[in-house]
Amino acid sequence: MEIRSESFGVMADGKPVELFTLSNDNGLSAKITNFGGILVEMNTPDKHGKLDNIQLGLADYQAYTSEPYLSAGYYLGAIIGRYGNRIKNGKFSIDGIDYSLFINNGPNSLHGGKVGYDKRLWDAQMLTRSDAVALQLTLTDEDMNEGYPGNLDISVTYTLNNDNELRMEYFAITDKPTVVNMTQHSYWNLAGAGNGNICGHELKLYCDKYTQPDDNLIPTGKLIPVAGTEYDFTSPKLIGKDIDKLPFGYDHNFVIRSKGCDSDLPNCELAPAAELFEPDTGRFMNVSTNQPGVQCYTAFWMNGSVKDRNGKPLNKFGGVCLETQHYPDSPNRPEFPTTLLLPSQTYHHLTVHKFGVR
Repeated sequence: MEIRSESFGVMADGKPVELFTLSNDNGLSAKITNFGGILVEMNTPDKHGKLDNIQLGLADYQAYTSEPYLSAGYYLGAIIGRYGNRIKNGKFSIDGIDYSLFINNGPNSLHGGKVGYDKRLWDAQMLTRSDAVALQLTLTDEDMNEGYPGNLDISVTYTLNNDNELRMEYFAITDKPTVVNMTQHSYWNLAGAGNGNICGHELKLYCDKYTQPDDNLIPTGKLIPVAGTEYDFTSPKLIGKDIDKLPFGYDHNFVIRSKGCDSDLPNCELAPAAELFEPDTGRFMNVSTNQPGVQCYTAFWMNGSVKDRNGKPLNKFGGVCLETQHYPDSPNRPEFPTTLLLPSQTYHHLTVHKFGVR
């Protein structure tokens, strides 16, 4: 097991940005930068033992802050917060107090606003155990930053172990009632980043329902059964099988079939959420989480305007996101599992990605 750091660039104010490489004894490695907590690479072997990067990422800090990338709004591999996904009209209320957020996605607020956690420099600490290496990232999100109440003290830890698991664990505490829904926005291509699209991947979701979206991808409040529809991934199905039935591919929140996640967030139990398999390489990735939902997004809007770490253009359907999280617009939907965090509580989100071949 090993963890090491190297330079990834320098911010305009002179602060250094680092890239951390976590390696296990089986040859797997994850590269993570403390800018945005971005997972830049995830290297795993295929069924012949050939290592390849299966995560869409960019060359360096400058690439992640370039105008073409920022205007594209891809959020590649980043930690998302304070609230992942959409909040309708950028408004919500707590205890009769109205809060307004930055509008950056049609009429709505998306992924934390103008400067979310994906654009912040996190403090980083390298950790080593006998069976794992970890990168702990910490950040204080100030009261009323981007319109959210409460000072929020956050830690996010990426851990790579010898069971070929990449664990992402989030904790947060607040000094005022607030809403929290952090996630991680990785784009996976198990054939290798830049090696075609993900339409030939098989996907299984442990989800019997999805939150019906309106035209702006805000839930109507209805939980719709997936059975017999293009949203049915309850058995493994090629992502591309029904994708042309949807005008913009998949960008939907699915309701995870598990016990415990209809209660307050910290009480949710770890449960299977998704399985992804690429037949040619034999690579699979299983995702488990304590969150009640998973947003499946198939990168419809990638158009080649941004190039990855190897100079290959990021094209439509070039990766699939499986963002474990609470449902979109939950602060305005009391019937959904709550995203309210009180000063007496601790936010806890755990997601585990397990890699292998078959």
